[in-house]
Amino acid sequence: VQLQASGGGSVQPGESLRLTCTTSGFRFENYNIGWFRQAPGKEREGVSCINSRESGTYYANFVKGRFTISRDGSKNAAYLQMNTLEPEDTAEYYCAAAPGFLRECMLSASEYNLWGQGTQVTVSS
Repeated sequence: VQLQASGGGSVQPGESLRLTCTTSGFRFENYNIGWFRQAPGKEREGVSCINSRESGTYYANFVKGRFTISRDGSKNAAYLQMNTLEPEDTAEYYCAAAPGFLRECMLSASEYNLWGQGTQVTVSS
């Protein structure tokens, strides 16, 4: 089982990044996917999640209208399009997977049993 987040980088406020979560080793279509982030000295927080059958997406209030989550079953991958980035978005971003059969995704890290390596996002002028 493997999940790998990529696509992070250093950008200026107002710019965009697209994160990719590449997965393997489990039935991607049966799992909800979540994006989380953790800034230095802070707890990990849920950013967004998408249900296994793309039947619903959820966002933390602090990213609504700026971030968009999506998934591509043909590539076993999920994405987080991040627009209008702010310095407060600076963090290590992680993707995670949780069994999604008849379950809505949640933004609680405890719901996810599969985690990948993170990718650093730095927003600074």
